[in-house]
Amino acid sequence: MTVAEIVIYVVAPLLGYLLGSVPFAFVIGKAHGVDIRKTGSGNIGATNLGRTLGKKYFFQAFFLDMLKGLLPTLITALLVQHWATELPKWSPLITGMACMIGHLFPIYLGFKGGKGVATGLGIVLGFWPLFTLAGFGALITFLVVFFVYRYISLSSIIGAAMFFLLVLLLGFGLLKPFGDMTVPSRELTPLLIVAGLFAGLIIVRHRSNIVRLMNGTEPKFGQKKP
Repeated sequence: MTVAEIVIYVVAPLLGYLLGSVPFAFVIGKAHGVDIRKTGSGNIGATNLGRTLGKKYFFQAFFLDMLKGLLPTLITALLVQHWATELPKWSPLITGMACMIGHLFPIYLGFKGGKGVATGLGIVLGFWPLFTLAGFGALITFLVVFFVYRYISLSSIIGAAMFFLLVLLLGFGLLKPFGDMTVPSRELTPLLIVAGLFAGLIIVRHRSNIVRLMNGTEPKFGQKKP
């Protein structure tokens, strides 16, 4: 392996996983004397922190979780663009996926993590231009659904599905009024695989929320879990 391959394929993903494993919501909760694994849903993500300590702390954790996905992906993308130019353009997504896996299965908390929404958003915003534009579209979808229904879980699920759909449509050049993002089929295939994994992981991690939504027992944003 070349030095560039070692850095992009080994070092960056390893660091991405370790950073992705940092449970910011759990750390914030502990700093305020609360173990969020023992409150609400027991999840170590921003939503459960917000239910436990208040909305302000939800936004703090969400922002930090987003940054831990954004920064490693963006830095790796810049390295590939300006230094490891011989490597595939999609290779920074390996680091992004490592960040996501770190958040979902953190080494510091016995591999029991969050649901990946904020970290996933950071990752896709850091991979310009296709994922970034699709990520903004997914974020707008998330916000619209949230303001209408006030369910973080429902907004996350629909936003994740919209992200994959937008990557598909943009990649095939079917949304040219918003910019021609057409990607050659050889390059598009790995992008679609990663986009599908991101969306699929987020949706699967919300399977208990889906059951509660169907049963009418899912708490809205700001409400305590019954």
